[in-house]
Amino acid sequence: MNRQDRIDALKAAAKERILILDGAWGAMIQRRGLEESDYRGDRFPEDKYPGQMKGNNDILCLTRPDIVTDLHNAYYGAGADISETNTFSSTVIAQDDYKLDEQSVWDINMEGAKLGRAAADAWTAKTPDKPRFLAGSIGPLNKMLSMSSDVNDPGARSVTFDEVYNAYRQQIRALNEGGVDLYLIETITDTLNCKAAIKAIMDLEDEGMDKLPIWISGTITDRSGRTLSGQTVEAFWNSVRHAKPFAIGFNCALGADLMRPHIAALSRVADTLVAAYPNAGLPNEMGEYDEQPEQTSGAVGGWAKDGLVNILGGCCGTTPDHIAAIAEAVDGVKPRDPVPGKHTMRLSGLEPFEVGA
Repeated sequence: MNRQDRIDALKAAAKERILILDGAWGAMIQRRGLEESDYRGDRFPEDKYPGQMKGNNDILCLTRPDIVTDLHNAYYGAGADISETNTFSSTVIAQDDYKLDEQSVWDINMEGAKLGRAAADAWTAKTPDKPRFLAGSIGPLNKMLSMSSDVNDPGARSVTFDEVYNAYRQQIRALNEGGVDLYLIETITDTLNCKAAIKAIMDLEDEGMDKLPIWISGTITDRSGRTLSGQTVEAFWNSVRHAKPFAIGFNCALGADLMRPHIAALSRVADTLVAAYPNAGLPNEMGEYDEQPEQTSGAVGGWAKDGLVNILGGCCGTTPDHIAAIAEAVDGVKPRDPVPGKHTMRLSGLEPFEVGA
């Protein structure tokens, strides 16, 4: 299938059933017990790239592509319709922690997309009645536009909007050229950072880049029901709905039990698909996740049966076993019907605000 055929197939599948996203990548990579040499390969010698490279999982797209392909295959084999590129931290801003140059960051995104594209196409060829899709992972930054970088100076910022915009612009172009089917702006803690990514997508489309569906996934950081930059669920939706996303949702930070009320709140207002991929519960004292596949799938399966969601997957601590269990739990369950859009002025700050009828 060409790209437009894949996009059409994705939208058609979303009308027929609940789509399944993959699970955690970091946890699965940690299981491989990789060493510094695995991350460096031949391309990143220590004399040119000092400091520790171990832990920079995205760089494995260049130095251990076999592992990236194995993980795509594991999740597609578990029943995932959509897998993400291994590019969660692949911006020049995030990769500056490892002192990577701009060309290396471009190559991570390009190769990450190509690896995922090859895996998705191979699975689609094997099972043409269940095509597989590739989402370009656009993760959060380690610097925020909405919050001060200095507790003594509320106006201080360690990065400008233009810098964030340009970092995302480079990543998005590489992912598009590499062959992704949609963008997943995920684990959003700062809505202004997200807006920079959205603007980069829209501007590049205006310049002739292929137009792809956009999936936006925020993060509710604690029991307050707000993002880290302070927005409620509906305020967050109002902030990004101008992008007319293919899907809107939440991921990370919370397990399924604690995430449910926020997904329910989003389901009541979003006129597009609602997606969720929670953690496997909350981490234990050792920072590990103990929730078993049947626990996670039982919780999110209940969301599906209650008509709250269109896409489900897993975040931190989830494995191919979790994804297989989720796929089984929602098999045959009707996807949520998006609510009709309101023709009113809906504004946002930290709280939503609606004007007139």
